[in-house]
Amino acid sequence: MSKRILTASLVTVLALGAATACSSSSSGSGSSGSGGTPTVRIMVGGIDKQIYLPYQLAQNLGFYKKYGVNVVLSTEQDGGTGAEDAMASGQVDMAGAWYNHTIDFQVKGKAVEDVVQLSGAPGEREMCATKSGVHSAADFKGKTLGVTDLGSGTDTLTQFLAAKKGIKTSGFHRIGVGAGSTAIAALQNGKVACVMTTQPTVAAIEKKGVGYSAVDVATTEGAKAATGGAWPAAGVIARTDWVNSHKDAVQKVVDALVATMHWIDKHSAADIADKLPQSFVQNQLVTKADYVSALTQDKGQFLPDGIMPAGGPKNVLATEELVGHATSKVNLGTTFTNDFALAANKKEGFTTTTAPAGTSG
Repeated sequence: MSKRILTASLVTVLALGAATACSSSSSGSGSSGSGGTPTVRIMVGGIDKQIYLPYQLAQNLGFYKKYGVNVVLSTEQDGGTGAEDAMASGQVDMAGAWYNHTIDFQVKGKAVEDVVQLSGAPGEREMCATKSGVHSAADFKGKTLGVTDLGSGTDTLTQFLAAKKGIKTSGFHRIGVGAGSTAIAALQNGKVACVMTTQPTVAAIEKKGVGYSAVDVATTEGAKAATGGAWPAAGVIARTDWVNSHKDAVQKVVDALVATMHWIDKHSAADIADKLPQSFVQNQLVTKADYVSALTQDKGQFLPDGIMPAGGPKNVLATEELVGHATSKVNLGTTFTNDFALAANKKEGFTTTTAPAGTSG
């Protein structure tokens, strides 16, 4: 979904990971390799973004290995196949992407489900140019707004925020600007009045004095204020047929990520940054201090237990309906499951604090 141009060093790392994925897939996705350990390929919608940090963090903490699964991570890149589409077409087994894609796929006749929910908010902010005059979505009318990609989650969310203020999609213009340096350049050069983006791009925009945060949907509380309720975004989605035929592998992935979410909940932003690759936390966009400051500010987006929150699916469906994406009746109960997350929490005796969504969302 969300895309950005990666640093050369990160591209190299991920290219090696992709090569590993190709070599491991010869035994079949989710199948057992040496020692009976299943291999699962996950493509993330921008692996170095803060909203998606749990995937690499789980790897660096050794949690995938601890829970008995070999996870091969890769990331989508500008101009490439989106993580959710790569998953749907079988290029990878799972996608680190936004929950709303499960609704989009169901409308298109494809069964895809969310198996563990990592955030209760999009982790995004509407960053507007200093002289744009935009202070809320009510000011979107007549403006050109940047989203990561047309059809992406940020595109849907931008349209939703406008619709909540009575502004139709025809009342403003949207263009894809990616994230990171490309999003900053679009804002700086006046190509767009605002751009919806996430950390660490937000911190870079603020530090450069290019723009400010006009709408906060970065944290769970911010999302509730802007959208009317929890708006679950980042999670792990997979084809329902694949989930049903690889339940043991799915459970192991969820076990590792649930343990990671509890680790995040109990550690500081600085602790988290110390466990991530240096290229994630210190690069041409931000210093490590900037990264830690931004994560401290927006850490509230992460759910502590991997459980889909009650009311969240309904709120996301309302978004899809309002912007015209949900054009047919949607069965929310088949777009997500809390079974794996509940089992993972029970296995380790974790205390859960998120009220789980029922079959009606």
